[in-house]
Amino acid sequence: MLNQTSHRPWELPTQPWVMSQTWGKALFSHWSVSINQIRDLVPPCLEIDTFDNQGWISIVPFEMSDIRLRRLPVIPYANRFPELNVRTYVIHRGKPGVFFFSCDAAHRLAVAFARSAYHLPYLNAQMSLIQRGEEIEFTSKRTHPNTPVAEFHCLYRPVSDVFYAQKNTLEHWLMERYCLYTTHQKKLYRTDIHHLPWSLQHAEAEFRQNTAAEACKISIPKGQKPLLHYAKGLKVLAWPRFLQST
Repeated sequence: MLNQTSHRPWELPTQPWVMSQTWGKALFSHWSVSINQIRDLVPPCLEIDTFDNQGWISIVPFEMSDIRLRRLPVIPYANRFPELNVRTYVIHRGKPGVFFFSCDAAHRLAVAFARSAYHLPYLNAQMSLIQRGEEIEFTSKRTHPNTPVAEFHCLYRPVSDVFYAQKNTLEHWLMERYCLYTTHQKKLYRTDIHHLPWSLQHAEAEFRQNTAAEACKISIPKGQKPLLHYAKGLKVLAWPRFLQST
């Protein structure tokens, strides 16, 4: 992985990575939104990134697995669990990345670690991910105390051959992101990640229940069909969080 970097928008960090994990069985569902709708929900030190003058949000159910710290075996009792992210796209000092509004997960240890080590908005939830053939049924109900109710129930499956997003396309802009931003005590942090280019498939989905964005004070545009992509799996390396000057 570390020898394949030509697809990256900037060079790898000079310090060693600290964690690896696999993101699999993922549905990337994307909706365009006005910048004004999400501007107040994103820290002012981050610029909303746009494609053709439109902001975007994504809801991503997936399975996290094979989590390990560098040179250590897989973390016991945290090897595989479902997760649900609500995110948007931002840029800071020329480096585009991802900003998470919420990250629901079905593992208390992982939630506690992500909140303390990376200042990510992880929340406890009851979840299930069931695969039947190519179709996946994903359910989530937030259980974290003193947080807005968020429920999600979706059936999804791939409907095309595998492809790789081409540069200057919306798919490439949405998917090929190599850092995430968080804030804590009015300070901005960046976490660099590395992976090979996403191998994608077009997807179809039936959303039976979806209040994940609403719980983040985001209204999904009525009548807008989401752009859907399926990803079977991808190994990801993560570096320590890095304090940014704002």
